[in-house]
Amino acid sequence: MLVVISNTKVAEIPGISAAGATLDLIKYTPPADIEYIFYGKPKCIDAIPVTPQGHPTPAIITKASKELAKFPLIAVRVGSILPPQLPHIHVSSVPGGDIRYEDGSPEHDKLVEFGAMLGEELREYRLVVGESIPGGTTTALAVLRALGYENARVSSAFKDNPVELKEKVVEMALRRSKGPKECGDPMLSFTTGLVVGHRNLILAGGTQMLAVAAMAKEYGYKPKIIATTKFVVNDKSANFVEMTREIGVEYYSANLNLAKSKYKGLREYEDGYVKEGVGAGGSVYIAEKMGIDNEKILNKIDELYERLIK
Repeated sequence: MLVVISNTKVAEIPGISAAGATLDLIKYTPPADIEYIFYGKPKCIDAIPVTPQGHPTPAIITKASKELAKFPLIAVRVGSILPPQLPHIHVSSVPGGDIRYEDGSPEHDKLVEFGAMLGEELREYRLVVGESIPGGTTTALAVLRALGYENARVSSAFKDNPVELKEKVVEMALRRSKGPKECGDPMLSFTTGLVVGHRNLILAGGTQMLAVAAMAKEYGYKPKIIATTKFVVNDKSANFVEMTREIGVEYYSANLNLAKSKYKGLREYEDGYVKEGVGAGGSVYIAEKMGIDNEKILNKIDELYERLIK
């Protein structure tokens, strides 16, 4: 598994991203997610990435699956403000812009090229690619609309998706930009290149990965499958399944029943909080392929959450 970590100034728009307890903390979320998976706690900041309501990062699902299935995971820094404090692949430290006023992916062509190069080098491996980029569903919506998917609707880590705010941002971005590559973000650009270069990978994520699949289709390639969670599939404010059909890709839905958790912060995933990120759905897909059932994953998630509380 690769996890692409990135930032975009879109996440600084108040009310648009739940990928951090406060706006000031959002810049730490991508490296902190990866550090948590490896160390059990972040190194870049003395706090666990949580939503403003206190729900834990979906990296807890990825960590649980990784500990059980023991699959390798490598972070790829593509425009994150801060690097993760662990060995990683460095591609770029240039974050995405505010798509309302400037280019959302200022290094788009280079990032697609570098993604394709890495994807080609890894072609002999079964590859699953996740992401951590606060504000990424909004840039994904802008890209989908720019590509002509007028009915596209994206998800949110908020229980109540800030649909009107996203629509306003996207409308401004589409008026300003000359095409999809100017209203996306570094993660979308680079991961599109990975799909083009590898040609048979699995995208691990929610509605953001729909935008990757749609962009890669423009280059003549599509991912093998998009692996997500039931929380994205069941999100009535988005239309994930409809969009997979329109783009022409298969999907997998991790059917975790977090209602069985001992902990309120995890049980409330079932109420529509958080939903996906950091390759959560894809990590469960890998674990299941290796014979690990959902009950074991759920028990491990609770165990990890208990460690966090302590």
